[in-house]
Amino acid sequence: MKGSTLIPTVLAAALMLGLTGMAWSKLAVPRLSIGDAESGKIYGTWPGVEQFSIEFVHSVHQSRVSECFQVEGNRIRPIATRFFAFGAGMQAELAEGQQMSRDGDALVITGFTQSFQELNYIVGTVSDHILYIHREKEKSEPISLRDRCGKNAHIVVRISRTGFAGLY
Repeated sequence: MKGSTLIPTVLAAALMLGLTGMAWSKLAVPRLSIGDAESGKIYGTWPGVEQFSIEFVHSVHQSRVSECFQVEGNRIRPIATRFFAFGAGMQAELAEGQQMSRDGDALVITGFTQSFQELNYIVGTVSDHILYIHREKEKSEPISLRDRCGKNAHIVVRISRTGFAGLY
């Protein structure tokens, strides 16, 4: 009799832990962090991030590029790239499902399906890389990555989920 009550008790405990884990992951707050790619030193973290963008001036053709991202779980999915000239390192062909449109003088690519665990950048020495955190009903203030991380810093951008909403 003792063995027969142990199995339902263990199953109930496992079910409770599983449900608690699922609830935790749903309530956990997405946190964007930027760190040094080699040392792991954290330059900054921002809780509650669901969308963000990084803007920079392309080093070859000297025009502004804006890359906008959506947070999906612990992954980062590009949602739009806005640029003014084709050139070295710029996307020249569309993948399946992608669309290119014009917004004034800018070219905008949307329809990205691939997502990433992290993004890697080398912060500009001549022109800055600027981070914008997009939140509802809040104006996004520019965050200079050159001021925060240093010129020519090799940085990694990641998303993690920690804590409950309101507990930072």
